Order: sequence, then structure tokens, then C-alpha cells
Amino acid sequence: MELHLIYTETNVVLSKKHYDDWMQIQKEYPDYKASLGPWSLDEMIDFLNEEYSNLVPIADIQVNEFYVGDNITKELSWS
Repeated sequence: MELHLIYTETNVVLSKKHYDDWMQIQKEYPDYKASLGPWSLDEMIDFLNEEYSNLVPIADIQVNEFYVGDNITKELSWS
């Protein structure tokens, strides 16, 4: 399963949903700004660890729990 990181005006969202391109994501998120991916689990964790040290809980925990859970999307939480 590959993951997308979606930036909106109000939050940053992880998504397990398959998208063919960023335009599909933009249609789903009216306040869309940008997106990254699709990335593997490890690629997503590495990126978030490098770019966002203020995630609470840390990226490894947030992404792994999301990856094995049933939800299709998750808003990242910060300190």
C-alpha cells in the first residue's frame, strides 16, 4: 500500500486512497494546496522524520498506527 501526504489550507493529511494524479486529490479537498506521493510506508516515515520533528506522537508512531488501522485518511498531529 502506498501513502499520500496532502497539504490543505487547514491541515496535513495522510491518505491510503489510490489517486491517479494530484488533480483527483484537488477535487476531493476543496482547500488543497499540494500533495506528495505515492510513497511507501518507510519513505513517508523518513520524510516526516526529516521535515517535521514536532509531530506528536512522532512520525513513526502516527504513520504505523494509521497504516495498520482501518481509516483511509488521518490528520497529522503536532506539538
